[in-house]
Amino acid sequence: MKILGYIYRIVSNFAFLALVYYSLNHMEKYQHRAIIAILVLVYASMRAISALRSFRFFQKIERLELEARRLAGLAAEGPAAASARKQVVVEVGALRRDGEAKSYIDLFFLAMVMLLCVAKIVTD
Repeated sequence: MKILGYIYRIVSNFAFLALVYYSLNHMEKYQHRAIIAILVLVYASMRAISALRSFRFFQKIERLELEARRLAGLAAEGPAAASARKQVVVEVGALRRDGEAKSYIDLFFLAMVMLLCVAKIVTD
């Protein structure tokens, strides 16, 4: 299921990149192409800023994971409770790593879109 999430993220970002490329290449006038490129550049930069902010969120989750592991080791409520806590911490860690990987995928494609937009603005 994890692989399907990555595949979906790659396909949707690639479709966005292809749509931007197609629309910018079929504009006849430079002014129209520049306006579309600037609008897409603004949208892509907002999404990139959001993805970069999510990394700070993931860092905070990582600190919480470490604290939860430490507290799970100190609490002596029995083997069943400790096992359940460890399982929750492992699941949260896996979700955090998956979120980080998806954010990296997003940032890669957004950087490609930004480069394409800047190239279309600079060239005639």
